Amino acid sequence: MPSDRPLPLGAVRLGSDAWLLRVDGAEQAASLATALRHGALRCSDVVPAATTVLVDGVEEPDELWRIVEGWDPTAVQAHAGELVEVPVIYDGADLDRVAAHWGVDVGGVVARHTGLEFVATFSGFAPGFSYLSGLPAEWAVPRLASPRSRVPAGSVALADRWCGIYPSESPGGWSLLGRTELAVWDLGRGEAPALLVPGARVRFVVA
Repeated sequence: MPSDRPLPLGAVRLGSDAWLLRVDGAEQAASLATALRHGALRCSDVVPAATTVLVDGVEEPDELWRIVEGWDPTAVQAHAGELVEVPVIYDGADLDRVAAHWGVDVGGVVARHTGLEFVATFSGFAPGFSYLSGLPAEWAVPRLASPRSRVPAGSVALADRWCGIYPSESPGGWSLLGRTELAVWDLGRGEAPALLVPGARVRFVVA
């Protein structure tokens, strides 16, 4: 049922029961998505992205606005999702380049990467591809000047402040650290083929 209330700044209505909420960055998007899910909002889906949250199938818009107005975007959002451990063989083609960029040796790259806890912030690019946040700003890695035409499935890679695992073979311009045999997209899982759903915590370990 449509609401007569004015839309908050940054909200765009899509059809009769969906809204696109604009925020300042992926961390705020993940935080707002968590607030909406924990706020018992009656809707069919909440989809965070890099700078937006899509809320679909909203039954009572006033409930949506109550949660949005009560959400504190400056509050640190606790991520309480499932911890997924990802074994990695660190033999990626860009290990030396990342090491030079960080000013460490290859062992230092592995130590930094396995020493972080990432969070699956949102999904995109390809089915099962999760954008994993957690890389400090000072460790941001530039994209390749020329993307590769073929990146093997299971490749573990960095770009900017993101980490990702290629769920299938595809083109890509991220720096390759290694590979994992863990399937992050498996249609055999039935209704939940993606392993790294938004909110999941991710740690990489040496295979």
